[in-house]
Amino acid sequence: MLFLKWGKRFKHGRGGVKANVDKALDSFLKGAALGSTLAMVDAGLLYWELGNQDEAIVLYLKAAELGDPSGQCNLGISYLQVEPAKPEESVKWLSRASIASHVRAQYQLGLCLRNGRGIGRNLQEAARWYLKAAMGGYVRAMYNVAICYSVGEGLTRSHRQAKKWMKRAADRGHSKAQFEHGLGLFSEGELLKAVVYLELATRAGETEALHVKNVILQLLTAPSRDHAMYLADNWRALPSTQ
Repeated sequence: MLFLKWGKRFKHGRGGVKANVDKALDSFLKGAALGSTLAMVDAGLLYWELGNQDEAIVLYLKAAELGDPSGQCNLGISYLQVEPAKPEESVKWLSRASIASHVRAQYQLGLCLRNGRGIGRNLQEAARWYLKAAMGGYVRAMYNVAICYSVGEGLTRSHRQAKKWMKRAADRGHSKAQFEHGLGLFSEGELLKAVVYLELATRAGETEALHVKNVILQLLTAPSRDHAMYLADNWRALPSTQ
């Protein structure tokens, strides 16, 4: 744990030390050599960021085989990104991590099921894993759940549920959800609230939100426009597991 602690300090430049990737990696590897699965995963992450995918996968695999859900999740995702990809192996490890309630793995497993990658396409199962991840606080899954409810893909179509999950994702900083929720509020006549979410989406890079926001601004009084911008300026994302 001491090596893990120092590794994180060197990686992020915290605790009175300057950021140093080499020292961070050395600390993580020492922790990994002593059997820390957390250190194995962190060392794997650094190797991956440095472009050494092979070494990263070796460490993820060690952690995964020791039962670490983060190692299993990272290994599963890695198998989808390497060339050639290993989708079946990916699904195997993502499934193990998902059963252990790892929300990112649950989301990724949902994507595999949705796209039929490494496993037979099953929209109901995909939505089920999205929902588990969303209930665990994973923002991307919240957005996907909202879409599933909106179009009836894998879940019974429900405008109320779609709106609820879209707002949850939007309130946690998902830019596309902010755009979609803003459009929904506009269609319901909630102009001031709509502007706030569309402004947030615009600031996050959703260029299509800008035009809609400007149209709505023309319908608001000057005090309402100022209040909307004040709310956007002081907005803070709710906590999430992402």
